[in-house]
Amino acid sequence: WYRAARRDKPDVLKLTQDELMRHEAAGITTQAFPKIVRLGGVDCSATYLHEPGDPKDGLTVTVPLYALNQVQEARCEWLVPGMLKEKVQALCKSLHQKARSRLVPLPEFAAEFCELARFGDGALIDVLLKAVRERTQLAVQRADFKLEQLPPHLLMNLRVVDEHGRQLGMGRHVAALKAEWGAQARGAFQALAALRVGAPAVPVAPASSVEALTGGAGQGAEHVDTKRSGAGGSRSMDSTAAPVAEDRLHTAWDFGELPELMEIRRKGQVLIGFPALVDQGGGVRIEVFDEPDQAQALHRMGLRRLLALAVREPLKYLEKNIPDLQRMAVAYMGLGTEQELKDQIIQISLDRAFLGEALPTDAASFQRTVDQGRPRLNLVAQEVARLAGQVLVEFAAAQRKLRDARLPRDAQEDLQAQLQRLVGKRFIADVPWSQLQHLPRYLKGVVLRIDKQRADAERDVQRLAELRPLEQRWLRRVQELKGRRDERLDEFRWLLEELRVSLFAQELRTPQPVSVKRLEKVWAQLQG
Repeated sequence: WYRAARRDKPDVLKLTQDELMRHEAAGITTQAFPKIVRLGGVDCSATYLHEPGDPKDGLTVTVPLYALNQVQEARCEWLVPGMLKEKVQALCKSLHQKARSRLVPLPEFAAEFCELARFGDGALIDVLLKAVRERTQLAVQRADFKLEQLPPHLLMNLRVVDEHGRQLGMGRHVAALKAEWGAQARGAFQALAALRVGAPAVPVAPASSVEALTGGAGQGAEHVDTKRSGAGGSRSMDSTAAPVAEDRLHTAWDFGELPELMEIRRKGQVLIGFPALVDQGGGVRIEVFDEPDQAQALHRMGLRRLLALAVREPLKYLEKNIPDLQRMAVAYMGLGTEQELKDQIIQISLDRAFLGEALPTDAASFQRTVDQGRPRLNLVAQEVARLAGQVLVEFAAAQRKLRDARLPRDAQEDLQAQLQRLVGKRFIADVPWSQLQHLPRYLKGVVLRIDKQRADAERDVQRLAELRPLEQRWLRRVQELKGRRDERLDEFRWLLEELRVSLFAQELRTPQPVSVKRLEKVWAQLQG
């Protein structure tokens, strides 16, 4: 039969995929469970395992070390299309009963969400939060999703490998992997960027003391194809226009236009790099970074070094003529040395005199920056020194008052923690200028609070009880970020200081109305 049948139909005994698949496995497709997942601009291999308890249970994506810092946590939250419904259902199940009851049946809500949501567009929790609020008409908050209740297989497992494919680390938390391997990932990325432009990568060095601001010598630069984005969109730049990732020290802007970003091609894939001028003590080098925030921070330090080299003589005069430096140094003695105080005053003076919002991008704009800032450098430095001196005077007064007062333990510890946050070793450089101007008022508030506490201790206890829950939430969130900056949390930190003034020293006034209820609303928006 077969010999005759196969002449008319050669595939007569071959089964189709539909005939072989179980009904419940019909959705197992390469679209739902792809073999490649794009993370950090790179196509990464994906593997799947159903083995509860195994470290690789669920989805494991292999990420090359050089791409780790560009992996976005928001993308990892979405997993792959075939796993999204189960994760959404588990997240909704973790909500409190009132919200959960308005989403039943949960499988249908999860399926509808997966159908309507644009996969990978933003953070999953944010997109789901909006959908849940619309369906339930309740003010559900981000914190209402109990992420700790999710089973491990609903979190993407990342396997970090080196250039030879050897495993370096593995885990389901992007932030933890970056904390452990981020520095090595940055080095691998910079080595790759340097390789693409034919020059070795160079290490990042911190800014040195003010005395070294005017030393060093520089030469020319290498070049590479780059892009600059502006009001008219992104445009390609000629390969001779902008140097990146070169191993030469510059003491002046003797190179071409510096781009905002560059493309690094590797095996048909494109990584995005962010060039920056990096302070090397006697000059700057041009390096390429894998994270824009780090590139921006280092770039400002590099620009400051070039500016200091461009205004050597005015800077030398300024160093020797900072108003009341010795008097301030005595008040600063418990925090650091006179040189460290001077360095910060010079640093902020350079920033405020030369570096506004629009930073120079080529030799011509750099020279304009120098010409415009040079005449006001001394006046700006006097303003910075005056404010620093005022802060140190009020800080000393608050410390003496706190030391001499006999306060309850809670109040004592709270005030000590507040003073440490307000005035640290690098308070001039680390506190934004807009907030530095308010520090004297906050410190006066400490003194007033201590005076009032003696007259009405019960009132102080009550006000501290109102403040503490908000402050503890903020502190917990800061600790969770493990050193990463969040502008919204920074803003909230200063709202807490204003709330302290409102609660303990109302006579000092606040720039805007603040209250516990107002900050509760701000926190809810921040979380949502």
